[in-house]
Amino acid sequence: MSRVKVSAFAVSIDGYGAGPEQSLLAPLGMGGHQLHEWMFHTRTFQERVVQQGGAAGDQDLDDDFARRSFDNIGAWILGRNMFGPVRGPWPDESWKGWWGDEPPYHVPVFVLTHHERPDLVMVGGTTFHFVTGGIEEALQRAKAGAQGRDVRIGGGVATVRQYLQAGLIDVMHLVMSPALLGRGEALLTGIDLVAQGFKVSEHVRSAHAQHVVLRRD
Repeated sequence: MSRVKVSAFAVSIDGYGAGPEQSLLAPLGMGGHQLHEWMFHTRTFQERVVQQGGAAGDQDLDDDFARRSFDNIGAWILGRNMFGPVRGPWPDESWKGWWGDEPPYHVPVFVLTHHERPDLVMVGGTTFHFVTGGIEEALQRAKAGAQGRDVRIGGGVATVRQYLQAGLIDVMHLVMSPALLGRGEALLTGIDLVAQGFKVSEHVRSAHAQHVVLRRD
């Protein structure tokens, strides 16, 4: 059965999933890059994102979780800010994402937006579909596109919060990075995970972060 998952989502010790003042030069906000340092050294990151093959990157506990985050994923959902820095109506179709010609997804990706844009077909099996009907339409289309596999909510913070508040997430893997941001986008403020039926099913510490997996009953 298809599940809706948040995987490898990094937050700071003080609960922020992105720093303040996000921009083209700082897409994760000020200090936000610190949240993801647990993954940069892994083989999965080097192969999937940097696209450097061979023996590059470490195979360790962090790599295990990074690799698991891609297992059985048949479709992704992204907020518009995760796709790019363009705001308002699309001025043209020149922006094609942060990832170059071959994004790391290799499955259909559904981007939440208020402004229509034609589908964008990329190298390696990724097609970006731009959804203007809200989170439930995006999830319905993503489940159809996933063909029985899981749907991953890729972020950003506001998108994950919307799906959590709607009670639509089944499994969530959070990575507590040893960083303080002070301000930014808080992930869980005001959300009662216990009331939604979440329980901690795994927790383990690596040299770089604390991995916590939450599942709903």
